[in-house]
Amino acid sequence: MTPAARALAGALEPVTGQVYFAPECHEAYAALGFSGSPATNSGVAAPDGPAYFCSRGSLLGQVPGQVVAAAFGVFNPDVVVKAVGYGWTLTDSATISDARTRGATAQLVRILGERPDRIDEARPLLERAVEPLRPEGRPLFSGLRSVGLPGDPVGDVWRLGDMLREYRGDAHIASWTAAGFDATEIGLLSEAYWGMPMRTYVRSRAWTDEQLDAAYERLVSRGLVADGALTEDGRAQREAVEEATDRQCRPIVDALGDDLPTLVEILRPWGKAVRDAYGYPGRGMHDMADAASR
Repeated sequence: MTPAARALAGALEPVTGQVYFAPECHEAYAALGFSGSPATNSGVAAPDGPAYFCSRGSLLGQVPGQVVAAAFGVFNPDVVVKAVGYGWTLTDSATISDARTRGATAQLVRILGERPDRIDEARPLLERAVEPLRPEGRPLFSGLRSVGLPGDPVGDVWRLGDMLREYRGDAHIASWTAAGFDATEIGLLSEAYWGMPMRTYVRSRAWTDEQLDAAYERLVSRGLVADGALTEDGRAQREAVEEATDRQCRPIVDALGDDLPTLVEILRPWGKAVRDAYGYPGRGMHDMADAASR
């Protein structure tokens, strides 16, 4: 399961995850009263926090920040609750959800054109991959499925891909919580697993130094990290989380069957074009996870 599931996740990521970096999205959120993109990283526009939580969280409906924090899993709930509470004073879930869809589609059209190469092949494959997926324990996937498809070729392909992305994300949260980790612990473990210094990426999840200190000590006491690096057991347990995520994506892999490599082949040039246009970071989580597993 692992090679196929991870190949598809990696190929999908820049095509679907570009919604969080699209200037068109940031401009639409700014028009609603949010701050727009606060900065760029190597030419890629970073998302504003409240706009990010409300736009992605809008898939769940007009819910409080506590629900958004639970669904996203890895962020400091104190920060999420405040950000969502503020965001709902500026807009409502339906309005920002529409802005999110329009912005993501607009960036893809700008970069790939209105009829990206082989889009007519990609759409039925993505539909086939989504069709058997069930909602149990999959809040963000289910939220996306509830809003339906936008109704234009690029938007529909993006939405179907985003469903698969959120399905794997929901599955990943189920995997690490079932393995007995909390959000701070899995954040630190993931950084070391990806080959990053601890407390670099996880800081984007708004945890305090005190919370990260406590998480690190818990990992040390369980023999999973030592001197800022994974122990053999720590690496094995973190890889087991990724493998459990892969197994939960079996319905996707089985539905595509021998056509999965074809879908990956179609998506990869799209993702490269998005990255080349600074619509998505040059190296994302799936790239690092794939490298770590080799």
